Amino acid sequence: MDFLNWLRVIVLGIVEGITEWLPISSTSHLMVIGELWKGDPAVFTEGFRKMFDVVIQLGAILAVVTVFFYKLNPFSAYKSEQQKKNTRALWVKILIATVPAVILGLIFDDLIDRYLASNFYVIGAMLILYGAAFLVVETFFMKNDPTIMRYSRLSYLTALYIGCAQVLALIPGTSRSGVTIIAALLLGCSRYLAVEFSFFMAIPVMLGASLLKFVKYIFLDHMELTGLQVGVIFLAAGVAYLVSLVVIRSILYYIKRHDFKPFGIYRIVAGIAVILLAIFLFSSPKDADRPDEGAEEASVVYVIGEAR
Repeated sequence: MDFLNWLRVIVLGIVEGITEWLPISSTSHLMVIGELWKGDPAVFTEGFRKMFDVVIQLGAILAVVTVFFYKLNPFSAYKSEQQKKNTRALWVKILIATVPAVILGLIFDDLIDRYLASNFYVIGAMLILYGAAFLVVETFFMKNDPTIMRYSRLSYLTALYIGCAQVLALIPGTSRSGVTIIAALLLGCSRYLAVEFSFFMAIPVMLGASLLKFVKYIFLDHMELTGLQVGVIFLAAGVAYLVSLVVIRSILYYIKRHDFKPFGIYRIVAGIAVILLAIFLFSSPKDADRPDEGAEEASVVYVIGEAR
């Protein structure tokens, strides 16, 4: 690959590291950039591109583990027995919140890839819908003080409810962090706890999603990764890790003093922009679904896909 292609990989890693932890749908941004700035087709094949956008999340996940290692470590020698017990309870809540998305994600992954993953209009609509939801929640539901400001007050049932909301993120453009934060706010969580718990939920969910895509790409689709493709993944994931370290701390600092309205406004503007791009610039999903005759693999125009 030439310099511009390597630069593209770095840019995608930066975008992943920034948008993964903001409630604005990271994969939507990755795929819009991927469509506007196409990479080397010999490297970024159709199957590899779908896997790439998911697997580079591993760098972002590692950043969460790094930042919150002490808080999430139930075996730390520096914790009392009560603190270790509280940490184990937190992990149970995280895993409970993960179950609905894991089950439904496994069931509907292929259907979502087939019917929704390349639809700009779905992405744009979801960006606008949940952007409006943030504005409504902040305007009408956040006037009273939150009732859940500590994890000891976060019940297992409430964690499950937040996990059920996470299922909505299977629809492209929703944003996994966005929908879980909205659900947590409506259930009485403070903004800080809602954001932090959303980060924690990302660990098992994103690990599972990355593993699923990798297994499908290598074992089910019988595709082989070249050394160059492996290097591309490691570079993007490494950049995403470094950027995520800064963004995670920054958003937690920001949310102590501000609300989510700016993200709601951004989502609405971004959603409108995506729909306009779909109308005037990108190929329609119907055209993308019609492969050339004799092609071994559909030459689908890579639009916007898998949501977070």
